[in-house]
Amino acid sequence: MNPLIIGIAGGSGSGKSTVARRVAQALPGARVAFIDMDAYYKDHQHLTMEERRRVNWDHPDAFDLDLLADHLTALGRGESIDKPVYDFVSHRRADETVRIEAADVIVLDGILLLVDARVRDRCDVKVFVDTDADIRLIRRIRRDMAKRGRPLEEILDQYLNTVHPMHLQFVEPSKRYADVIIPRGGENAVAIDLLLASITRRFAGSGT
Repeated sequence: MNPLIIGIAGGSGSGKSTVARRVAQALPGARVAFIDMDAYYKDHQHLTMEERRRVNWDHPDAFDLDLLADHLTALGRGESIDKPVYDFVSHRRADETVRIEAADVIVLDGILLLVDARVRDRCDVKVFVDTDADIRLIRRIRRDMAKRGRPLEEILDQYLNTVHPMHLQFVEPSKRYADVIIPRGGENAVAIDLLLASITRRFAGSGT
């Protein structure tokens, strides 16, 4: 049987990773592979560091959607892929890749994965994690300072100039394509449990 592909979208800091982990935990007998859409940012190594900082990373054009769609197609056929690695400190794609083996369930998360028809059409289950803007901003600040070594001023400037406007233009409207919308993000235990029950039934019914 073909693997089950679950797409989890939502704004930056909405709790997508929390939902993805819960999905994996709900399928203990399955081989689960995780794909982060952020790994598919286009490589801008030809630009200077200052020019890379000015790239609009929250626009669909920032992603190599052709490669992502091809990889999802391959995974859907039960094949393995070599997922790119993106370095958020240097703002460029790393030389190494990560081997993603064929799996029973593919969990894909990303802010814009429901925007592109090719990507969302490859998802069997489409989820949108909906979280208030102030909570998402706080989480983004904490993450970017701790894991990506970025100063607060740069984080806030990026949020005001690209993250928030692109969320309103692309991310928020894309939730109309979702099969399930989870309000209040990863903290909504009731909504997540309902989602997990549905995925578990679907996974069991697929005969995987």
